[in-house]
Amino acid sequence: MCGEAFISKLLDRKWMLLKPDTNIHQIMVSGMQIQQGQPLGNVWFSNNTSPSLGDSMMEKNNPQPSFYVVRDDLLHPLVNGNKARKLDGLLPLVEDHSVTDMTFSRLHVEVAKAIRQQWVERGLRSHLLFKGEQPEIPTGYNLISILYGSTIYVPRSLYAKREKMLAKHADLVAGGSSSVVWLRDILEASLTTQISGKPNCERLDGHRYAESLKKVVIVNEGAGDAVGLLGVIRLVQYLSQKHVFGKEQAFKIVVDAGTGTTAIGLGLGAICLGLPWKVYAVEVAENIDGYRRQEEELVSDFQRCCGFPIVDQVLNRANGRFVHWLERSRPRKFGNVLTGEMEMCQQIAQQTGVLVDPIYTLASLGISNTT
Repeated sequence: MCGEAFISKLLDRKWMLLKPDTNIHQIMVSGMQIQQGQPLGNVWFSNNTSPSLGDSMMEKNNPQPSFYVVRDDLLHPLVNGNKARKLDGLLPLVEDHSVTDMTFSRLHVEVAKAIRQQWVERGLRSHLLFKGEQPEIPTGYNLISILYGSTIYVPRSLYAKREKMLAKHADLVAGGSSSVVWLRDILEASLTTQISGKPNCERLDGHRYAESLKKVVIVNEGAGDAVGLLGVIRLVQYLSQKHVFGKEQAFKIVVDAGTGTTAIGLGLGAICLGLPWKVYAVEVAENIDGYRRQEEELVSDFQRCCGFPIVDQVLNRANGRFVHWLERSRPRKFGNVLTGEMEMCQQIAQQTGVLVDPIYTLASLGISNTT
C-alpha cells in the first residue's frame, strides 16, 4: 500500500471538524533581513493574502521573501490552533467507544480548556488533574477550565509520575464495577476494526448513562497521544492539495513544541505522503533529548496501533526522525515579556492583522534564515 492510499484509509473516520480547511495568510517581508534573536530594525511586513493559494501565490521568480501563516487560531472561538487538530480525531473516537468519563492532566491550560469544552458539550464528564497548588483566585483559561468539570490539584512530587497518577485517579472515578482504558488502546482497537471491517462498539448516549456503566478513558498530558496525530496528519493532507501548497514545492514548517505532538504529526504526515517538507520545532516545555524520546514513543505507539507495513517502510526511510528539534534563541519569560518583543508583536499585528504571541509564536521568527 503506497503512502497516499495508507493515509486515505487511515483518515477514513469520523472527525470533530466538519472539514480540515483553514485560512492561510501569505506575509511578504521587505527591508533588512531578519536575524534570529535580533530586533526587526527596518523590516516591513505586508499581508498579501488572497482567497486561494495554488501556483499563482507561489511564483518561483518572485525575489521578495515571504512566509505563510496557517491560521488555525480562527477555527473555533474556544477550541482552536493545534488543540483543535489534536481533538479532531480524538473526540469522535472516544464517543464511538461508549466512553462516559475522561481523566487527564494539564500541561497547557489551553489544551485543558479545549478538551473540557468539547467533552461537556457532548453531555459527558471530564476530570482534570492540575499540577501544584490551587490559586486563591483562578483567572483566564484556568478559570474557564475549572468551570467545565471537576478539578483536583496534585502535589508536584506526585504529578512527576504522570501515568501512575492518572491511572490511580481513573480507578477512583470508575469505581469497582466500571472499566478504565487508555486512549492509545482505543485507537488500536478502532484501527483493528477498520481493517477487519467488523462493526464498532455501539455508542452510549452521554445524557442517559448510569453510574454502573461508567467507562473512563485516560488521556496523556496535553493530549500527547498517537490519537492526537490523526488530526494533524489530516491537516497535512489538506495542505498538500494542489489548490493549497501542492506536493512539489519544498517547505520549511516551523512550530513551537509543547508536548511535540503537533510537530511529530506534521513530520509523519509529510513523509507518509512523500512531501519534500521539513518540520522544525522550537522547544517550549522540554529539552531536545526529551522531545526526541517523545518522538520515538509516539511514533512507536502509532506504528503499533496502525499495524500497516507502510509504517515500517516510512520509519526506515526517516531513520526514526521526522522533526528537527531546535533550542529557543532566548528563554521564555512568562509574565515578563521584553519590551523589544512586545514592539515586534505590535509591529506584526499593525502591519498584517495577524496576532503573534510574544512567548510562543515569536520564538519561531527568523528560523527560516538559520536552518
